[in-house]
Amino acid sequence: MSDAQTQIDQLVKSNDIVLFMKGNASFPMCGFSGRAIQILKACGVDTKTVKTVNVLEDEGIRQGIKTYSSWPTIPQLYVKGEFIGGSDIMMEMYESGELQQVINGQA
Repeated sequence: MSDAQTQIDQLVKSNDIVLFMKGNASFPMCGFSGRAIQILKACGVDTKTVKTVNVLEDEGIRQGIKTYSSWPTIPQLYVKGEFIGGSDIMMEMYESGELQQVINGQA
């Protein structure tokens, strides 16, 4: 496991909600990352409690997260160590009510 993989693994396992994104919760740097933050807010999540990782600041993390999850795009959401998906999957899960259940520990 590379240093980036180890760092990603620690982030995912030590935070309840982790969002690997471009930018941060206050200043998303792409539309998909912005949408991911809005979906979390719509689920009642205080975005100050979300661990956001700006992949633009670390190329190792930016490439490493794609390998870690076997998912090619950013953003990527993890809840309680489990990979949820990108903004499209987050939106589908939000619309069905499933994302709120996962975040609130009911799933």
